[in-house]
Amino acid sequence: MSGVFESGNIAAMALSNRFVRSATWEGLATKEGAVTPKLSQTMRQLSEGGVGLIISGHTYVMPDGQASPWQLGVYKDELIDGLKEMTEAVHAADAKIVMQLAHAGFFAPEALTGRPPKVVSDFEGLSTSPRTQLLIPDIEEIVNAYGQGAARAKSAGFDGVEIHSAHGYLLSQFLSPIYNRRTDEYGGSLANRARIHLEVLRAIRVAVGEDFPVLIKINCQDFAENGLSLEDSAQAAAFLAAAGLDAIEVSGGMLNGGKLSPSRPGINSEEKEAYFSKDLQAFRKATDIPLILVGGLRSLAVCERLIQTGQADYVAMSRPFIREPGLVDRWKSGDLRRAECASDNLCFRPGIDGEGIYCVTEKRQSAKK
Repeated sequence: MSGVFESGNIAAMALSNRFVRSATWEGLATKEGAVTPKLSQTMRQLSEGGVGLIISGHTYVMPDGQASPWQLGVYKDELIDGLKEMTEAVHAADAKIVMQLAHAGFFAPEALTGRPPKVVSDFEGLSTSPRTQLLIPDIEEIVNAYGQGAARAKSAGFDGVEIHSAHGYLLSQFLSPIYNRRTDEYGGSLANRARIHLEVLRAIRVAVGEDFPVLIKINCQDFAENGLSLEDSAQAAAFLAAAGLDAIEVSGGMLNGGKLSPSRPGINSEEKEAYFSKDLQAFRKATDIPLILVGGLRSLAVCERLIQTGQADYVAMSRPFIREPGLVDRWKSGDLRRAECASDNLCFRPGIDGEGIYCVTEKRQSAKK
């Protein structure tokens, strides 16, 4: 059996294989961010389909950190009971689930939150609509919210949490010189730009203890002019690993442009897959904790190669599992055809319309049969 189907561990969390469902926005929560039966069923399908570790959709830790309608929330205790239903659905199929904790920052629409988005720095040219620069008390409130969110996740039965610091969301903005032009202790040097990450990690540890797995999703690079560099990102990861982080999911790109987006279209050959893999070496040199690679994976051969060569410890996908929640079991059964995902990014449109994301291409093809 290939390495991708072998068991593994992230801290005390034992995993049945090396496949990870990377976080996305499912568009299946209630207006207030509560779990729905359909969202729990989606998680159950992933676990029954062979995914070893599911990372939840990005889950907002404060009401003003919401990025999208019908997004999962963890900002109040009243949400815990619904979250328990989700974790129980996953555990019934013998899989593990980690909650991704997020704050959208720049990308939190005022139409959803009722207030201007919070940003690391407000400067001329940042946006055509109002933004509010974070003050020190605001930063302290956000750090505490991550800790409280982690405590709620643990109470709800999640097996760990993942800090979202990628794609231009709030923590990613702190690391990125594009967004971070502060002159206080949170700006300038890399140590200052990474300060909030270490504070968030400490707040989470206080809330959940030393043995509860804590991961981070981080940009290897912003792939934008004056953005976060690979060298700085790997060094920030080293800071976090030294402070007790348990694993790193490596992604890249920004939601609002740059040379490479997080969800690249047209992945139709092995050569186009794993488009952040070259940057993994810098993280491997900087840390000795497990590395998870996401970005364009579509074929078992590429996944196997990443694990067998030691480039990655785990391989993560998101869009392929939207179309095929049973992809891992299909590959394990001997059906080695590449993932059927067309990488056309049409799956998110139904979510915007309130239907929840699904594979539009598959639905169209089925209608023609």
